[in-house]
Amino acid sequence: MKLVTYLNADVDQLAMLVDGRLYNMQDLHPDLPTTMHMFLLMWDEVIDLARSIEAGLKQGRKPSTVMGIPYDDVQLLAPVPFPSSCRDGYAFRQHVAAARRNRKVDMIQEFDQYPIFYFTNHNAIQGPGDILCMPDHFDKLDFELEAAIVICKKGRNIPAAEADEYIGGYMIMNDMSARTLQIEEMKLNLGPAKGKDFSTVIGPILVTPDELEPFKIAPKPGHTGNAYNLKMKCWVNGVQVSDGNVGDMDWTFAEIVERCSYGADILPGDVIGSGTVGTGCFLELNGTGKLNDPNYQEQWLQPGDVVEMEIDGLGRLSNTIVAEDSDFSLLKLKKNV
Repeated sequence: MKLVTYLNADVDQLAMLVDGRLYNMQDLHPDLPTTMHMFLLMWDEVIDLARSIEAGLKQGRKPSTVMGIPYDDVQLLAPVPFPSSCRDGYAFRQHVAAARRNRKVDMIQEFDQYPIFYFTNHNAIQGPGDILCMPDHFDKLDFELEAAIVICKKGRNIPAAEADEYIGGYMIMNDMSARTLQIEEMKLNLGPAKGKDFSTVIGPILVTPDELEPFKIAPKPGHTGNAYNLKMKCWVNGVQVSDGNVGDMDWTFAEIVERCSYGADILPGDVIGSGTVGTGCFLELNGTGKLNDPNYQEQWLQPGDVVEMEIDGLGRLSNTIVAEDSDFSLLKLKKNV
């Protein structure tokens, strides 16, 4: 099932996407929630009903009064517009190893011992459209190509072998990064914070796991949980810059959920990112380019740039970088020592 949240009369509206048309949940059945927030809270009560109705739509059965809306005619929001939290993982060894190689430092042995994550600003979640950036953000502004999941039921101390049951769906994630802010503050061994908290993009649709069954593959040796052969790509201003695969995740989402839920509740609406795929950001690409050619010209995102991401089965996510009308700078507030 493909689920979409769009703006309808100034409120978030949950709809089902079938054959290019959106069907509002409440138009399909009075027991279906109107928002993604309520859908996730009621997941076990409504998911079978929603799947049955979706099957009917695909077979041409629907109420005579329900026409549906063309997908391209609405203003899309994040599929989960008000997540209860947002964590981001570090699951792709290729990205971590390349980034460290480019800085001429050894690979972290602990990467292969356990998955890690950080909390980011769940109030900065957004969907397709403009990404508003302050002046300091443009000091090495970067995208990060990732996949993400949303949790659909409460859990605690969940073993990886059971964790896929808590995943409601999959999305594309663009973990926007202001690298100068990020690198400066992380010298203090805390963060990332201001380098990350201005925008995290998810969307354009939430795809339930049953839709991805044809793409399922075995996880990496020694790992537990579902894995999928889903190509990942990113374009900036129409030029492809990234090429990876969700199947390259060394740590599965199930293993990340296991760690997230250790001694802590995970809740419906929690969003968890995979971390950056190999080649999935300018920080890595610039480092590799300069390692191979000292004259390589770095590239960072600029006002007006269009960032498009695509993952097989999860759609295409498009955003435009927009400069806020402000000259306020945190970097200029630094104290001189």
